[in-house]
Amino acid sequence: MSTLSDDARRGFGDIWPAMLAAIPIGLLLGALAAGKGLSPLETMVMSTLVFAGGAQFAAIELWATPAPIGALVFSTLLINARHVLMSASLLPKLQGFSRWQTLAGLYYMADENWALAEKRARTHRLTPAYWFGMVVPFVSCWIATSTLGAVVGAALGDPRRFGADFAFTALFIALVAAFWKGRVTFWTVAAAGAASALTYRFAGPPWHVLVGALCGLAAAWIAAGFAGAAEPAPESAPP
Repeated sequence: MSTLSDDARRGFGDIWPAMLAAIPIGLLLGALAAGKGLSPLETMVMSTLVFAGGAQFAAIELWATPAPIGALVFSTLLINARHVLMSASLLPKLQGFSRWQTLAGLYYMADENWALAEKRARTHRLTPAYWFGMVVPFVSCWIATSTLGAVVGAALGDPRRFGADFAFTALFIALVAAFWKGRVTFWTVAAAGAASALTYRFAGPPWHVLVGALCGLAAAWIAAGFAGAAEPAPESAPP
């Protein structure tokens, strides 16, 4: 039987590769925030209170003076809407959590720790020690690296010239690969990616998130229907 410390170590052991992948993303966010005039303190507060990489990048991209409050709120709400479904899928697996552990844990849920928790729940019971063994170091790493990026942003120049902007995409590719289920996953990813890219090109953010999500859902529904129809009917038992 595993102890609390065992579960916490297991959580850290599962999350540390994602932490390493998030370092250049956090530095990139901080550097971009500094380029838009945000101070290191403001960047740290944003990462602490918002803690949503995709929404933070969208907010920085839209940032101007005066701030477009309506566009910022709408884009953040749209991008983070996926957390409603993610929380709904994870909540039944948090039976051993107190109310405050559940609220705090889901507040700082990210795509990475959600995916790892879902994978863990297939074979083990999720415990608060495991969950916060993932969440605390991951959140701390994100806050620290984004703040550091804002401090040294001016010295780094545009971090995209080093290809650091692709780290965010690479991390999501790894997460999708962990949930690969053959043809249905392929068509879902292909439809969502193509629709999102085209919408980003012709309509701009944040509409590409909504269109990509809707097209991905439609493709998953259609592909799952075809996959179900292709399965042979079970043979009836002999009389």
